[in-house]
Amino acid sequence: MMKEIKQIKTVGNRDVELLKADSNSGDKTVLIIGVFHGDEPQGEYLIRKFMSQRKEPCKNQIYIIPCLNPDGKALGTRQNANGIDLNRNFPTKNRKIIEDEHYFGGTEGGSEIETQFIIDALKEYKPDFILTIHAPYRVVNFDGNAEKYAKDISEITGYPLEEDIGYETPGSFGTYAGKERNIPTITLELPEDKTNEELWEETKEIFDYCADRI
Repeated sequence: MMKEIKQIKTVGNRDVELLKADSNSGDKTVLIIGVFHGDEPQGEYLIRKFMSQRKEPCKNQIYIIPCLNPDGKALGTRQNANGIDLNRNFPTKNRKIIEDEHYFGGTEGGSEIETQFIIDALKEYKPDFILTIHAPYRVVNFDGNAEKYAKDISEITGYPLEEDIGYETPGSFGTYAGKERNIPTITLELPEDKTNEELWEETKEIFDYCADRI
């Protein structure tokens, strides 16, 4: 059972929802986020599959944003409706203006309503662990003190562990939450050559891990 906690409207007049799972009094708070990039919709499918199949209350407090970037998803673009890469839009210390339009994070950190929605959620709900779902690299990337969780998730999925994704990511959410705020943050990169159902079979245990075992 999920209930809506908060909702915003995007520039394209689409909803971004923050949901909360039915939970017991577990001492961990977990935030799960799908579809930072509109051309990576697989995360929303997996999240909603978990939401529909989970029948019993979660041990931990589970907050979920199934689709952060519905405008980008509708447009089939990495960026949101303003042409901003949300995963480069956070006000990090290493933030800089990126000329490449594919990764353009805007001229000001935190300028986008979707970015501010997450920033506000971190302030209000103070997660102990964050899972974001991306594609297409098939790795478990982590920021902050998250190596233990990353190893567990790597073991569940068989995806390799990567602390460094291999290229610069100024203004990223991992830097903002994991490195600068010390919240263990996992970026789960799904492979692009699998169906959604195949991805579910590979990753479904992760959701129970977040719900009950962290």
